[in-house]
Amino acid sequence: MPGPEQQVRPERQRPAPTEDSADVIVVGAGPAGSTAAYHLARTGLDVLLLEKSAFPREKVCGDGLTPRTVKQLVDMGIDVSEEAGWLHNRGLRLISGQRSLEFDWPELSAFPGYGLVRRRADFDELLARKAAAAGARLVERANVAGALTDERTGRITGVSARLGEERKPVEYRAPIVVAADGNSTRLSVAMKRYRRTDRAVGVAYRTYFTTPRHDDRYLEAWLDLRDPNGPAHRLLPGYAWVFGMGDGTANVGLGVLDTAKTDLDWRDLLRRWCADLPPGYGYTPEAVTEPIRGSALPMGLNRQPHYADGLLLIGDAGGTVSPGTGEGIAYAMESGRYAAETIVQAHARRTDRGRELALRAYPQKLRSAYAGYFAVGRLAADLLGRPRLLGAAGAAGLGHPALLKVAFRLMVNLTEPNSKDALDRLLHLLGRVAPGR
Repeated sequence: MPGPEQQVRPERQRPAPTEDSADVIVVGAGPAGSTAAYHLARTGLDVLLLEKSAFPREKVCGDGLTPRTVKQLVDMGIDVSEEAGWLHNRGLRLISGQRSLEFDWPELSAFPGYGLVRRRADFDELLARKAAAAGARLVERANVAGALTDERTGRITGVSARLGEERKPVEYRAPIVVAADGNSTRLSVAMKRYRRTDRAVGVAYRTYFTTPRHDDRYLEAWLDLRDPNGPAHRLLPGYAWVFGMGDGTANVGLGVLDTAKTDLDWRDLLRRWCADLPPGYGYTPEAVTEPIRGSALPMGLNRQPHYADGLLLIGDAGGTVSPGTGEGIAYAMESGRYAAETIVQAHARRTDRGRELALRAYPQKLRSAYAGYFAVGRLAADLLGRPRLLGAAGAAGLGHPALLKVAFRLMVNLTEPNSKDALDRLLHLLGRVAPGR
């Protein structure tokens, strides 16, 4: 029998769920929040999923999904067939200067060999409804205003919100809260989780236009995005894209990975870039079907700590966008799953101390998964932003087939540790050993 100092506190009794309480509150029903809510609910936990808007709702995105995202969708039991409304793609076409090369998605043990395209308004609602079907209680038009905390410990105990069109004040309570409320993440700020100023912030702007190339089976990225007003039209750290939607239109946009030293009218830059597309794309101002919209890209795990005092940060709220590519959906969904797995383990612990120890493992999961790869991405973006360092590569060298192959592998982050491909092994090693603070 253990002595008094070794006695285990009785297992905490879970209160019966009520309309305004739960085991876990997830704030935000984007890809990160809905993925977390799905994986939590399917284990039997009572989950409140709070979304400030009503579905369907629009989000700025390229709409192109890599095999990393496909894996997460399949793991959630989502039908990703073309009959279910998805457009499949074979890989990525990289264009630099006068050279264009197509790279097929690799066929790996961990990831499927195809990507997808789907509009975000449809995509996000599909994920939120999947979470609700698994048992999460989805509440739309629940605009979370702040955090409820224990005055003695400072630990989060729930959230305050404005509900519905009449903005009725409500309070929801739970011992664990997940912030999935995007880049602005008012909940994180309320809990004093501030953005790291040593992490770059990017931007993405996109629109849609009708095009005969709408059913292109390759996502297309143009690497020589340039400042039209800068010295010698300097290369910008980013790229432009054209992703066929399969419905008569294409999503066309640009992503810049570090805006600290650049002051441009991004909408005007996108218009100019579109005007220079080859005639075969069919771009004209009259072909545009939607206005240009933009958003910030919170990158490189730029808001920390990712867990403290009962609050976990996932997706854009935790800065999980890749600093080397601007890709966010795959890492948002993965971070939501990591958070859910951590919370499930914490709920199984018998003591408060045990639960807290389990929850503290979440930031380490993120670092192990992303810190090295994100560090390599930051380095690549930094080089693109330094034309003097690039030298000839800044003007034409990026179009070299060998460099385009490296760029493809860096952008997609699809490697296997036991691969026989030398470049694959090198990039996997770099992603593991690169310093990522």
